[in-house]
Amino acid sequence: MTTPTVPRPARAYAVWLVALAAYAVAVFHRASLGVAGVQAQERFDAGASAISLFLVLQLAVYAGMQVPVGVALDRFGSRGLILAGALTMAAGQAALALAGDVPTAVAARVLVGAGDAMTFVSVLRVVGFWFPGPTVPLVTQLTGILGQFGQIAAAYPLVALLCSTSWETTFLGAAAVSVLVAVLVVVALRDAPSGTVLVPPAGLAEVRRTLALTWREPGTRIGLYTHLVTQFSGTVFALLWGYPFLVVGQGLSPATAAGLLTLLVVVGIGVGPLLGRLCGRWPLRRSTLVFAILAATATAWTVVLLWPGPAPLPVLVLLVVVLGTNGPGSMIGFDYARTWNPAERLGSASGVVNVGGFAASLLTILAVGAVLDVLTPGASADYSLDAFRAAFAVQYVFWAVGLVGVLRHRRQLRARLAGDGVVLAPLVVAVGARLRGGSAYR
Repeated sequence: MTTPTVPRPARAYAVWLVALAAYAVAVFHRASLGVAGVQAQERFDAGASAISLFLVLQLAVYAGMQVPVGVALDRFGSRGLILAGALTMAAGQAALALAGDVPTAVAARVLVGAGDAMTFVSVLRVVGFWFPGPTVPLVTQLTGILGQFGQIAAAYPLVALLCSTSWETTFLGAAAVSVLVAVLVVVALRDAPSGTVLVPPAGLAEVRRTLALTWREPGTRIGLYTHLVTQFSGTVFALLWGYPFLVVGQGLSPATAAGLLTLLVVVGIGVGPLLGRLCGRWPLRRSTLVFAILAATATAWTVVLLWPGPAPLPVLVLLVVVLGTNGPGSMIGFDYARTWNPAERLGSASGVVNVGGFAASLLTILAVGAVLDVLTPGASADYSLDAFRAAFAVQYVFWAVGLVGVLRHRRQLRARLAGDGVVLAPLVVAVGARLRGGSAYR
């Protein structure tokens, strides 16, 4: 890939805003079932495991499609995939609006997952082509956090519409939003600045070679485990089980629970730019940020799960604030993929990274639902606080898996850097050197 001309900033930001709108709508569709979980149980007369299955299959499709989508992205570009994703999600939401049984609803959510899978990595590719390298980490963080306004739209307007109208009207309206985004993409989105030469893989053999090189790169794999260990807890909480946990388990009002879900997004908006700047300034210290987010998340959950009786509101607020760092933290995984892979492998590398967090999320969602059903038999949604405590304890397994993966591949990358003559000083020494204007790395 070569870029003979630098795009004007105004044009770059205009294109990015269109792509960002498409991603925000994808997040809206992704989160729409979570805030309607109780109504879904009533509509389909289903228990927690069945409702979990809706989202698990949606996320399974999302995660399973990441590598094929990444390959298609390197070949066909962002505009076509974002358009296809918007139309696929519109079809899924329309099918959910008309569904009267569990199998049809599950098929509808699979469509939503397929369309969602085409969107985010395509938007990241837009960022990579339209912005200069030092700016990419910050714009990537802004993409991830501003896209979560789609979650706010699910938590407030969609819930209000669902309560004031009907299931059919609500989800047909959601489908219409996706169609409008598809029109906007056709009119205003472009893959890359004018004059950019894109060289896709020549054939199937080259595609296989690209995928093999992408996977063998430790920078790709540390990105995958970074995405896994930082993302899944906040995703599980925001997409499905956080709202029932707060309302049924902790006894909060629906309005307070919706406010906490909104706070999760607001915290991400504040934290994301900071993480982006830190990654840009300290590119060889990104794992320190990952470990800090992991430690804070596991600690906050431990306090809430061990609290005798319902946790006080300030403790739940603290949990949500910590979970708000999870989404921005997972963006560090994509920054690893970007900096350790050449531009022609950016799509496939981003796709591999994106598998990590969503695979862990879908397995956790399924496990939480299964534990709740074992401890609360029947189709009732009246789960006890102790049942929620046992269910959310499954998170510790995935935190352990992610931590081991990050540590292992960080050692490999640091060994490579040492072979190139780059020796990392202890963090305190490095910070002092940076403050004195010296090298932060040697």
